[in-house]
Amino acid sequence: MTSTLTPQRRMRPSPASTGPAATRSGTGLRRAGVQLLLWLYAALAFGPLVLVLIGSFRDNADILRQPVGLPTSLGLDNYQRAWETASLGTYFMNSVVVTVASVTLCVAVSAMAAYALSRWRFRGRALLAALFISGLMIPAKLGLLPVFYMYQSLGLIDSRLGLVLLYAASGIPFSIFVIMGFMRGLPTELEEAAKLDGAHEGRMFVSVVLPLMRPALAVVTVFQFAPTWNDFFYPLVLMRSDDKYTVPVGLTRFFGEFAADRATLFAGLVIALVPLAIVFAFATKHIISGLTAGMSR
Repeated sequence: MTSTLTPQRRMRPSPASTGPAATRSGTGLRRAGVQLLLWLYAALAFGPLVLVLIGSFRDNADILRQPVGLPTSLGLDNYQRAWETASLGTYFMNSVVVTVASVTLCVAVSAMAAYALSRWRFRGRALLAALFISGLMIPAKLGLLPVFYMYQSLGLIDSRLGLVLLYAASGIPFSIFVIMGFMRGLPTELEEAAKLDGAHEGRMFVSVVLPLMRPALAVVTVFQFAPTWNDFFYPLVLMRSDDKYTVPVGLTRFFGEFAADRATLFAGLVIALVPLAIVFAFATKHIISGLTAGMSR
């Protein structure tokens, strides 16, 4: 008797190829591939930092002779020369003053504005919020020419105050966007209870709302601190005195016309990275929760 098996039955895959074991195998391969890509990205991101850290303990002759290598001895001579002889200490303090002041001003103004736009009901509220958020679509550097002429007329050229105001204003749109998104997800029961207890608007904002805003404030602090600390463009254009330059501009002083002090430059780069590492270390636990709340609600 001849076989009467249909083509569909003959082509049916075996249960072993579509069962739970095959699914787990595919998931494991995908997970291994993702982990491999993450490790590769980490190596590409941290590799240059490790080379800079190692190079900060070497001398120029050793670096020129063997660009990639270990230091023959561990000493802080390069750091001392960068901090004192190359005036990196002056540039560092300028960066600290400008960055801390601008971030504080930006976060304070953005928190109050986001609270008002999220909780108060008044005519033109939606238009005002759209006006703030529209700042995200316009690169701040496009307005450099009018800002330069305005600063010139106000006497803010070669002034740390001018940098503080400019950095704070450029960070307000993003900060309001994140804090407003976070505020929409916060319950209003605590604020209503504070009103029933007789708390005025300012006391309620400071005592009730600000503690709840902490994750969002950590996010905007980090995202404002990093680009302000690393900015090279505005100090180069708006500052004139050498003793008022910030760290990114000051690091260019390690380059001469025909040569560069690479060992001192590497030490200066390590010093410049320390504040960023400290800020990220303290704010890491709030960054993910704040970004998720601010972007998804």
